[in-house]
Amino acid sequence: MTDWREVDWRNRARRIREAAAADGAPVTYGLIALCCAVFLISPLSGFNLSYGTADRLLAAQAAYFERWGVIPSELWGGSAHAILTPLTALFVHGSWLHLLGNMLFLYVFGAMAEERMGHLGFAVFYLCCGYLALLVFAAAHAESDQTLVGASGAISAVLGAFLCLFPKVRVTSIFPFLFFLPLRFPAWIVLIFWFTLQWLAAQSVGNSPGVAYLAHVAGFAAGFLCAWVCCRRGARVKSPATATEGESQP
Repeated sequence: MTDWREVDWRNRARRIREAAAADGAPVTYGLIALCCAVFLISPLSGFNLSYGTADRLLAAQAAYFERWGVIPSELWGGSAHAILTPLTALFVHGSWLHLLGNMLFLYVFGAMAEERMGHLGFAVFYLCCGYLALLVFAAAHAESDQTLVGASGAISAVLGAFLCLFPKVRVTSIFPFLFFLPLRFPAWIVLIFWFTLQWLAAQSVGNSPGVAYLAHVAGFAAGFLCAWVCCRRGARVKSPATATEGESQP
């Protein structure tokens, strides 16, 4: 017996994926291009020789982070520059690994979320949720002088929205405890596992410097809730048969 509801969900998922591929997801790919371009011209890429070498390069990198990154202890001072840093920090990354990891997640999950939300809606969603994620981290570490940079909070919001909108769409994932084999799982398994890791890490690191796991948790929650409120009138895609392309590393 054919389950026509399942067939309908499959068709909807396939149409969204094909529409995203045909339309090109300009916001998603534009964000990826912009983040890569910003990194390449920064003193962190190693390609811009105008920043010098050795101590001069290290000083340029520190000044770069201070200018464009979020410094929690300065954010609440009310200056226009400090208030804008949660936006500018979304386009600044600390290393090649930081950049490529974030862009991989955005590439895998961004296009279908953009197609579902619309181009303008997705752009506003990305910036607002990213800003909120960094703001939450800064509020929890209000006395910290550590600079916070990266698109992780915004991309975590994209993951949360994807979980809400496409919980059973299969994605290719690599789990270290499964010998790094590329396997396909429903998005809800991959993303809930990823969120759990971020939550546990946020509880364990406390106020120590490093990865801003709390920003990941806040961004994911904000993205899920935003998608639930703004897109719940539309049918969510739950097909287990349709997939996005690419790989993700939870």
